[in-house]
Amino acid sequence: MALRCRHQGDYLSHNKVCLVQGTIYHVDDAYTVGTASRGRVMSTESSVETDLMQPFALTVDRFLTHAASWHATRPIVSRKFDGTIARTTFSALEADARRISAALLAQGIERGDRIATLAMNGADHLATWFGIMGIGAVCHTVNPRLFEEQLVYILNHAADRWLIADPQFAPLVERLRPHLPTLERVVYLCDEGALPLDRGPAISYERLLGESASPVSWGDFDEHTPAALCYTSGTTGHPKGVLYSHRSQVLHTLVIQTPDGIGLSARDTMLVVVPMFHVNAWGMPFAAAAAGSGLVLPGMRLDGASLYELLESEQVTVTAAVPTIWQQLLDHLDGKQLRLNHLKRVVIGGSACPESLIRGFQDGHGVEVVHAWGMTEMSPLGTIGTPTAAVAAADEQTRRRYTLKQGRVSFGVDLKITDGAGTRLPNDGKRPGHIKVRGPAIIARYFRSEEEVLDSEGYFDTGDIGTIDVHGYLEITDRAKDLIKSGGEWISSVEIENLATAHPAVRYAAVIGIPHERWSERPLLVVERKPDVPVEASELLEFLTGKIARWWMPDGVVFIDSMPLGATGKLDKKVLRARFADGRT
Repeated sequence: MALRCRHQGDYLSHNKVCLVQGTIYHVDDAYTVGTASRGRVMSTESSVETDLMQPFALTVDRFLTHAASWHATRPIVSRKFDGTIARTTFSALEADARRISAALLAQGIERGDRIATLAMNGADHLATWFGIMGIGAVCHTVNPRLFEEQLVYILNHAADRWLIADPQFAPLVERLRPHLPTLERVVYLCDEGALPLDRGPAISYERLLGESASPVSWGDFDEHTPAALCYTSGTTGHPKGVLYSHRSQVLHTLVIQTPDGIGLSARDTMLVVVPMFHVNAWGMPFAAAAAGSGLVLPGMRLDGASLYELLESEQVTVTAAVPTIWQQLLDHLDGKQLRLNHLKRVVIGGSACPESLIRGFQDGHGVEVVHAWGMTEMSPLGTIGTPTAAVAAADEQTRRRYTLKQGRVSFGVDLKITDGAGTRLPNDGKRPGHIKVRGPAIIARYFRSEEEVLDSEGYFDTGDIGTIDVHGYLEITDRAKDLIKSGGEWISSVEIENLATAHPAVRYAAVIGIPHERWSERPLLVVERKPDVPVEASELLEFLTGKIARWWMPDGVVFIDSMPLGATGKLDKKVLRARFADGRT
């Protein structure tokens, strides 16, 4: 049998699908024969109409058109590369984004082409996002903190045709440029007068906007079209590409907007501290446009003083970043005896949030802390620590204990834990296992790779180890690669780190495994002290005594001046493991 879609004349045999107005509709197995007219599929067996809803592809351009239509004057505030503050609105941002789309099309950019961005959080950068994605091209956000060899690999692997960059990255761009054979054009996000003319052929953002031709329409393509490309960082081999579809990003955004997500509304103002090159800033810019919230973009300045200035001057109510950023902010607040007067909620993810950080926000400033977990391969949100009714009704100590966990699964994420053989483990909160996930915004395959990354049930192994309790809360006990195996038994580095950072003299703590002749590995505690707060190794070991098993106790404590941070602001244990690889402290 065959199904003919009369509305558009497409004829598909035996596939049980119908293409109507550019959208593919799947026909249920019970309806193997049917006809389509005016966008309807009819079963000849039961006369049931199967698509009574309008065709409306889930594409990310709809976020900005919605914001520009219904929240046109909501402010978007950016700190530019020279430190000045620039202000625009969703309406003006949409106009710029459409001009970018027109310029890209005029220069021969086609659907599926990759356009790289090498820029910090700002309105011009955000306009390029929507301008690129709106025409079906792929916005490839690139992390400028990576090593140059990694950047060359990433840009070549993606085969980017254009590179759009902040002007402060001009020296880096020109060092990379000779090694990028597919790169055709460089655009700097600045006015014509600020263009770094001595850095080779390039054009300004101002000139790009001036190249726009006739108005363009957005989103005239299937929602499964690729929208954005991010590469993983922190891996031992080459970075791997994760290609997100429009549909996956829209669904991810709708989930994080819910009250049990970040709960963003039109009454909020969001400070997006998470870099836009870090998993699309966790989807926060999309969520802000969808909700019509105010949007604040901090640019290069992520120090405590600069963030505090924006939090107060723009009356920010919601923000999100990794723990190291928030530790700097709290240090600044404590040192200057300052208060947070408007902030209501802070989302902390990227790595485990120590209890000291939660106490600093909640007890010191009355700011709710929401712990979250995810990864690049998950778009990134996997779990978020909003309370269930049972947890919300519990005593304060219990609620705090649940705040320390990574949270519970959101709609659209299916999660399981397994043992090493792949057998499911019970959700009893006791036995840790490999955390595996599946869902519509979770990777099925890496970009340009044939590597199988899903198990027989279609789950992706996150590389994390953890437990799930009876309330559905996930608790990460470690990254699989960071677990320490001592005498055949596992030691959780995360648990020791969280306890160590509760000491008033500890700014950052990392636990790594070092070689041991008898036990194979033993834990080493590496500490960066807070300025002008002395502490000895014996004092820290005494502080841990009674809080962990005796055989978990670190064999030594090492103090370093500055903790190495990775490209996304997380503690970089690879550097520490290399530094102490010989086992000597």
